[in-house]
Amino acid sequence: MNYSFDFQSITLAPLWEGLIVTLELTIAANIIGIVCGFLLALLIMSRIALIRLPAMLFVEFFRCTPAVVQIVWFFYCVPMLFNVFLGSMTMGILALGFNLMAFNAEAYRAAIQAVPREQLDAGIALGLNPLQRVLYIVLPTAFRASIPVLLTNGIVIFQQSALVAIVAVQDLMYQGKTLATETYRPIETFTVVALIYFAVSFPVTQIVGYLERRRQALTN
Repeated sequence: MNYSFDFQSITLAPLWEGLIVTLELTIAANIIGIVCGFLLALLIMSRIALIRLPAMLFVEFFRCTPAVVQIVWFFYCVPMLFNVFLGSMTMGILALGFNLMAFNAEAYRAAIQAVPREQLDAGIALGLNPLQRVLYIVLPTAFRASIPVLLTNGIVIFQQSALVAIVAVQDLMYQGKTLATETYRPIETFTVVALIYFAVSFPVTQIVGYLERRRQALTN
């Protein structure tokens, strides 16, 4: 191989700027996914079909279609169909957030179903109304049990956020593509981009593994 590597030609400043945008996308999408995902899980578990079925359809749509299609659909179709014009950053956040909502809702649903019946009976005995039982018993228990899955889903969204580069959001991937074009050094550029993604993702995956091991140790 005669290729001569030249990493010195790679300017890190635009990549750091792109990383900041990527982290902003990830944090905003995770806020939507964590908060609204729990509410969506409650709708899925509703006994009223008119509430449960649309929620289930929402979850299945976002779980069974590619994230890149969802991003493109939000960017191009929402303005045309609903006459709503938002910035590309906002569209990216909504697409990623709704995608994460669907996956987090399933994680919450499984955790809610695992809440011991005795805890709910204790809440009834204490005179808590249904909303209070959800807030003080179901939510804390389900959230703690879901933390490893929520963190894993959050990392997946961090990685999938690279897809918003196709709709001109100036995230890490977009800045990498631009830098590769300017320097004619795609191998070096995307190697650095990959290392940045890895540097952010790897510590979180280790935290997830630790939490899983600790949870299993406590349950055994």
